[in-house]
Amino acid sequence: MLQQLDTADNVRHKLALRTTSKYKAEFGQFMTPSNVARFMASLFPPSNLKTCHLLDAGAGVGALTCAFLDHWAANGFGFNSVEVTAYEVDKELQTYLSQHLNVYDNVKTNIISGDYIKLATDKGLQDQGYTHAILNPPYKKINSKSEHRLALSKVGIETVNLYSAFIALALAQMASGGQIVAIIPRSFCNGPYYRPFRDFILKRASIRQIHLFESRNKAFKDDQVLQENIIICLERDGEQGPVTISTSTDDSFSDLANCAIPFERIVFPDDSERFIHVQTTTDKSAIELSSAVRHSMTDIDVKLSTGPVVDFRLKEHLRDMPEEGSAPLIYPSHLKTGKTNWPITNSKKSNAIMQNSDTEKWLYPKGFYCVVKRFSSKEEKRRVVASLVDPNHFEDYPMLGFENHLNVFHDNKNGLPEALASGLTVYLNTTAVDEHFRRFSGHTQVNATDLKQMKYPSRKALIQLGEWALKQKNITQENIDAQFGDLI
Repeated sequence: MLQQLDTADNVRHKLALRTTSKYKAEFGQFMTPSNVARFMASLFPPSNLKTCHLLDAGAGVGALTCAFLDHWAANGFGFNSVEVTAYEVDKELQTYLSQHLNVYDNVKTNIISGDYIKLATDKGLQDQGYTHAILNPPYKKINSKSEHRLALSKVGIETVNLYSAFIALALAQMASGGQIVAIIPRSFCNGPYYRPFRDFILKRASIRQIHLFESRNKAFKDDQVLQENIIICLERDGEQGPVTISTSTDDSFSDLANCAIPFERIVFPDDSERFIHVQTTTDKSAIELSSAVRHSMTDIDVKLSTGPVVDFRLKEHLRDMPEEGSAPLIYPSHLKTGKTNWPITNSKKSNAIMQNSDTEKWLYPKGFYCVVKRFSSKEEKRRVVASLVDPNHFEDYPMLGFENHLNVFHDNKNGLPEALASGLTVYLNTTAVDEHFRRFSGHTQVNATDLKQMKYPSRKALIQLGEWALKQKNITQENIDAQFGDLI
């Protein structure tokens, strides 16, 4: 039987073909495919409520609400009636939304034309009586001086993206016991910028389920979105118990698998940053299991900083190739197979930066450093990619520049002992570290905060790893992992 969701999905396909990428990006508008919408609707638990009050903020053409109402019409829930509040800012989409929602019996529909953030914050963080919310919020960064940022700050919500703002506001408007199912980027799970948002949701709700797509480009494949998305189920004021982690390769859900993970394996009790680890097994990682990997960066007396040279701010001082009075400028592109390849002729990136009074505060003395690329992708073989910077490659230069897309391990902005820098590089390039990192990071970015939160072998053990590595002519992944296995 043709469901109303199918009608909405046909409209979504037509609109997707004629909507420009620029327009989608401007509004953060990526509409939900029918398979994903049906799956999301199926995640709500049965209810004994007589009337459901459903919120769909950023409703688009109504695919998610249609999926919810189709599921209800097929006796998927126990309500007698449903009251829908749907927000949509796009006038054209409002027309389709109204057409798609007004065909249901025993459904009262209130379509609100306007900006959900502005309208919701005007009311303050008040319970609006919503018992259910089904959401695919827009994805777009919030400027620090924008109206949105100011409006959110006034009601105590500090966040950096529209999607997390929508979730925070919806959660604040839910009745106690209210259920939220949302598809959102995984980026909020770690990193410093989303720490206030993690605190906000963990204080007000329990996490019931998280669904992972193993392929990063499948959930919104019609829009060619290469963002790692998850589906999360929250319960307002719910008592936190084990979290169901479900996985599927793609949006067909043909290989759907579930497991229950204790909450203390999702958010570690001693983690001040409140990282959310989306892991698909109850087994601890090799890093967590090892008694030899228990040390903080303070313990091993090493500092970590993001590369201080922001190239567009120092553009007038950059040089394509080194010249007299310049210092080497190291980009991720200069790092190959754990070592430095500098300079690179005919490169799109600069190879040098002039050393003068305007740039000296951004430069480090020549020395041994361990550096980690800040950006990687889920499809790459590794998320954590570390390299050793050897001062012997820069004999004629007293200072080095590290570009902002690198994380730099150092000793108070000086080089490290050679064996220690080498040992850190080996450790960070182990399969064990990479697998551990993937359990909590959905970013394509490896933040300095993420690396600071990790545990490390002792300084002595890292030096031993480094001394071993310095004796090897060729180092493979297999012998790195074998050497680390002997250590732990």
